Amino acid sequence: MHKILLVLLLCLPLSLYAQNPKSDSAWLVQNYSKRDVYITMRDGVRLYTSLYTPKDKKETHPFLINRTPYSIAPYGNDTFKAYWNTYLMQYFREGYIIVLQDVRGRYMSEGQFVDVRPFIPNKKSSSDIDEASDTYDTIDWLVKYIENNNGRVGVWGISYPGFYATMAALSGHPALKAASPQAPVTDWFMGDDFHHNGALMLMDAFGFYSGFGKPRPYPTRQGAGGYDFKGQDMYSFYLKTKTIDSLSKLIGDSIQFWNDLCKHPDYDSFWKARNPRNFVQYIPDSCATLVVGGLFDAEDCYGAWNLYKAIELKAHNENTLVEGPWSHGEWAKDSGTYMGNPIFDRATSVDYRSWYEKAFFDRHLLNHNDISKGKQLLSATYGEANIFITGANKWISYPRYAPLYNTDGFSNLFLQSNGNLSFTFITETKKSDYYTSDPAKPVPFNEGVHTSRTREYMTDDQRFATSRPDVLSYQTPILDTEVTVVGPLTADLFVSLSTTDADFIVKIIDVFPDDFKYVDNINGHGNGKNYIMSGYQMLVRGEVMRGRYRNSFTHPVPFTPGEITEVKYKLPDIAHCFKKGHRIMVQIQSTWFPLVDRNPQQFINIYKAKPEDFVKTKVHIYYDREHPSHIVLPISTH
Repeated sequence: MHKILLVLLLCLPLSLYAQNPKSDSAWLVQNYSKRDVYITMRDGVRLYTSLYTPKDKKETHPFLINRTPYSIAPYGNDTFKAYWNTYLMQYFREGYIIVLQDVRGRYMSEGQFVDVRPFIPNKKSSSDIDEASDTYDTIDWLVKYIENNNGRVGVWGISYPGFYATMAALSGHPALKAASPQAPVTDWFMGDDFHHNGALMLMDAFGFYSGFGKPRPYPTRQGAGGYDFKGQDMYSFYLKTKTIDSLSKLIGDSIQFWNDLCKHPDYDSFWKARNPRNFVQYIPDSCATLVVGGLFDAEDCYGAWNLYKAIELKAHNENTLVEGPWSHGEWAKDSGTYMGNPIFDRATSVDYRSWYEKAFFDRHLLNHNDISKGKQLLSATYGEANIFITGANKWISYPRYAPLYNTDGFSNLFLQSNGNLSFTFITETKKSDYYTSDPAKPVPFNEGVHTSRTREYMTDDQRFATSRPDVLSYQTPILDTEVTVVGPLTADLFVSLSTTDADFIVKIIDVFPDDFKYVDNINGHGNGKNYIMSGYQMLVRGEVMRGRYRNSFTHPVPFTPGEITEVKYKLPDIAHCFKKGHRIMVQIQSTWFPLVDRNPQQFINIYKAKPEDFVKTKVHIYYDREHPSHIVLPISTH
């Protein structure tokens, strides 16, 4: 239920804008009307929709739409959502018509819900429906039947609603001028939410679908509850449960997408049809996109970066990226001053809300074309790619996203003996380190006891893992100059196993100086003030690769025991400055539990594995002249 609760919270984000919520609530009720309607789709299915319309009839107004599977409650005419507690009040003050819609098959809307419903490029009849056609039909009805609209429409959404914002962009409706997929669900096999490089993200998948996946046979205002963990330590719970098949028995056989997930262990046509990146060429030039993501988004870090890249390469519309140092949807509800223990020196979420989002929608949707009206846009910070560099703690605006076009340089960090890491390749003969990966004693994803997956693990201190015998650690000497890395990382490992499969988790870590501490008057309230930060090992990026997919995600292959094999894969983009006086560390391990499910370490169907199938494996990592294991860093010159 973690993700459901998070997204429901995003519907009512905390605000630094609402100076007087009581006054704002009175203003909203005095100046807006709220009514609920059913809008009929081309196949006759009706979607429940809330309309917040300005009472001012002196001028025409644009639409801003949010389509969601998480309920548009409260339901009923003149029953207002508490927008006066949110930054979205700025849109009401500007006179936007705000539209909320329960997507097909969810809550009060009719029809059958389908998870990440595939896009149909060439629709031939009214029965060919998808989320793009539902958005098209909704927009068409709105511009025809809502008075005093200016015929210009924008769509936005965070997380799953971010997927629906992408689908809106694919609708091709001429009135849709701007779409903002934020932390968008994009590819549930390659990197978002439930799989990373084919490995099941166990806590998120089971926690989410045990509740969200329950069938809804008829329209309802009530959501379903998830599995009751009874406050258990998640590490112990999942270890005792042992297998995916055992988890399936706990939640029953009515969870359709969980069943589908288990039936499709490889990247087959089922997953490819649910990947919007395969279809972004259908976004018309007339629809601008603003893709927003968090550098430390535990759910959909992959989606934002890679949706933006796909649009850049396949479409011809105006396409903008904003990436900040945020957890899932944090730009809409918190200050963005810190993430766990690391502190960022400024309220980055306020920057976003002041500079980027409303500026984007105003420019494309308001009757005037004045980009500066009603906001504090700093033109010097607004470019095609607007990225916050952690470590340096500053925004950088790129005229084009350099890593996508290979215009900046790349540097290799080579693993070396004695736990060293170097930008210089030193030839060594037949060198390797090894560890034994034991599924019965997996490496935890963070320190301590937790009842759910934490968001802070994305920047957690890794010192707890450094001392484990099943984790290899390599670090550079103290840096004599800063190293700024912006873009996707590549792990290129040469390995051998004693069995036929294993996972590989590579972590990039910023090791703080032994005398590091935050100043007392820092602008923030993070744990960094109270946590011992000297020698802190900040996780900057970690990612798993299921070894069987090293050559193909569609056609997995086993390892030959004892044979040296290359495992090369990409980690999601980072934007981080390793400061002078710090070190860069790389950690390598084969379990990350219960964040990632346990690999039996045998080439079998993991979704059908039995407890006795899980075995130890001895993992060698090589770093000699013929097998130079290394990490490729995209170096930024800004």
